[in-house]
Amino acid sequence: MTGSMLAGAFLAAVFYVIIPGPAFLALLGIGAGQGRKAGAMFLGGHLAGDLVWSTLALVAIVGANTIGTLVFDVLGLLCGFYLAWIGWTALRAKPRGADKPLLMVERPLRRGLIFGLTNPKGYPVALATFTALLASSASTLSFSTLPMLLAVSLFGFLLADLFLIAIIGASIVRRFYRKHELAIVRMSGLLFMGFAVQAVWHAAPGLANWRRA
Repeated sequence: MTGSMLAGAFLAAVFYVIIPGPAFLALLGIGAGQGRKAGAMFLGGHLAGDLVWSTLALVAIVGANTIGTLVFDVLGLLCGFYLAWIGWTALRAKPRGADKPLLMVERPLRRGLIFGLTNPKGYPVALATFTALLASSASTLSFSTLPMLLAVSLFGFLLADLFLIAIIGASIVRRFYRKHELAIVRMSGLLFMGFAVQAVWHAAPGLANWRRA
């Protein structure tokens, strides 16, 4: 178990939570309309989905590495393209128009649980993010490292959730987000593009060596 592997799993979990997406926007709406407690309950429910999708992603990544580095390199290349597509979509985002009224959620814990477990983008985003940040440790991944990776990921999820809980509901945050929503989304697009470059960078040498062989 290397430090870079643990750091990669931790950062992947953090970025998976805090990068703006459907869940982030839902949380912002709940926090803005109902305060930090409701937002915290939403995140508590959503954590179940985070753990499910990250576990499946890590199992897929470790399994691919156990089968062979070629599979992992192909997986990394595909995930790189997927991340690039997400980033490009965010960079081309357009203003949504006038602010819409906030929707009051009566059971934010249940909403978060359903939202997290039924989000169709949960698995591919987790797979792409974890693949990009664990690619440099591909040679040391195995099923024996999976429990520690999951533990570190859970720690990352919790810290990211606490960070979001600390900032949601604040009027200055709501005003800032509404004023700079487009810029925030586009900056997240740049971050996804950076992940894409990293994933392709680590996958390309292995694929090139395989072609020569």
